[in-house]
Amino acid sequence: MMKYFVSLLAILISCAQADIKRPNIVLVMADDQGWGDTGYNGHPFVQTPTLDAMSKAGLKLDRFYSASPVCSPTRASVLSGRNPMRSKVLNHGHYIRAEEETLAELYQKAGYATGHFGKWHIGSVQKQSPVCPGNMGFDEWLTAPNFFDIDPWLSEKGQAKQFKGVSSEIVVEHSLKFIEKQVKADKSFFTVVWFSAPHSPHKVLAPENKLYEGKPSRAYFQEITEMDRTIGVLRDGIKELGVRDNTIVWFCSDNGGLVKESSGGRERKGSIYEGGLRVPSVIEWPNGIKPRSTSFPSFTSDMFPTLLDVCGIKRETNHPLDGITLKDLFQKEMSVRPGMAFWHHFTKGQSTFSDRIVKEIHDAQKKGVDIAIPVRIKKDIDQFPQYTKDSYEGHSAYLDWPWKLHYIKKKGAIHLELYHLENDPMESKDLSMTQIEKTETLNKKLQNWHTSVFHSLNGHDY
Repeated sequence: MMKYFVSLLAILISCAQADIKRPNIVLVMADDQGWGDTGYNGHPFVQTPTLDAMSKAGLKLDRFYSASPVCSPTRASVLSGRNPMRSKVLNHGHYIRAEEETLAELYQKAGYATGHFGKWHIGSVQKQSPVCPGNMGFDEWLTAPNFFDIDPWLSEKGQAKQFKGVSSEIVVEHSLKFIEKQVKADKSFFTVVWFSAPHSPHKVLAPENKLYEGKPSRAYFQEITEMDRTIGVLRDGIKELGVRDNTIVWFCSDNGGLVKESSGGRERKGSIYEGGLRVPSVIEWPNGIKPRSTSFPSFTSDMFPTLLDVCGIKRETNHPLDGITLKDLFQKEMSVRPGMAFWHHFTKGQSTFSDRIVKEIHDAQKKGVDIAIPVRIKKDIDQFPQYTKDSYEGHSAYLDWPWKLHYIKKKGAIHLELYHLENDPMESKDLSMTQIEKTETLNKKLQNWHTSVFHSLNGHDY
């Protein structure tokens, strides 16, 4: 009899779980907004009422990092859960490898509707490319290859068009249309909304608008406030559609800000120091998150394993991940995590002139030409040069909170720096010569990580 009741209970639990609708996902990313460039993080004048409200209603991540100090690599880290070096997104403008397993592909296979709206910058926007959004897991996409601003040229599922208006408004309008369609169809959705604001040249409100008149970097902060307003439109739209309670909205920036004084630490965008990596981040999910702030260290590579874990979706590959799941953090504090590693200036970036590229695609399509810019279909994603430890260049760092080790190699010369971030958040006092044992321990961990990254970069994960 007892066995019967246990079996019945298991069936009832299984049925109850089946009736629980999986959360929807909306990933929102700013372009070049620093940690301190929000009202809730104490900026002296910038107004961000939407983000301020989200920080009170959700989980505010006080020590969140981008995986890279520039845009393309960080975007690759979100979709793969891996350091972008592994997937060959070595700097801005580099393409992700087609062999990577993306969040969008996994959500698509799990039955979610998937949509990408805004800046792509990790592949082509021509539909024939293996690394366009459509071939990386997105059912619908309205995408720019890089930064776009007023009256932009965008690729809608591979069809190039010009749109009238401001980039942030266009992105939110089409995101909400996509979400509304899925709500009407009673289908879970995974939506990526990647803004191009507040990236320069900051033409949206200046010079006519008087907001922040007389303040330094006025146009930059104007764009942050305007983007915040459109995030509010997105947030309100989700609420009006009746799905806000069971929708995870995760906001962050792709790298540090453009103003060193408010970016969040030493230096700014483009630097491995705190100002180039520390970014604002808030997760809002009424059904699943207890509102509060946390100082637990985390970064964009954590988004992949966290979201899969929350939704009960399994990976299909065994590619090494750099991120960890933060699912437990949604309800309680976590205490221990593996170190986080960063790497920049291994090689130079590649220019991507968005409007020029998409207009060229449009003009070719008008003439009946399928592939407008053949060189931008794949770039070098099929090439697997074999790097060795001697190939190391640039600046990397290993963060094992509160310790952060910097490893800088330039023209063969190696320089180490060690900082205690809790005591020295501006990384001003190098302790590498006094904390020798700690320096050696972290350097060993960093060197092991370098080896693992080169293994991936050389293509052995595939």
